[in-house]
Amino acid sequence: MKIIRLPVVSEMTGLPRATIYDHMAKGTFPKQVKIGPRAAGWVSADVEAWIQSRIAESRLRMRVA
Repeated sequence: MKIIRLPVVSEMTGLPRATIYDHMAKGTFPKQVKIGPRAAGWVSADVEAWIQSRIAESRLRMRVA
């Protein structure tokens, strides 16, 4: 298991910082984990699973349309 920081999450998802935090606030993106007094990151597997779910949703919508 690997903890990744915001620049890597942004690069992986293609989303800017503000959008990532907006999705977190809405409960539609994995929450951060605390890794120090002033540092947090995301579990890479959680972010990868989120990406896969977005791909699956997109493909499902294309089949329905």
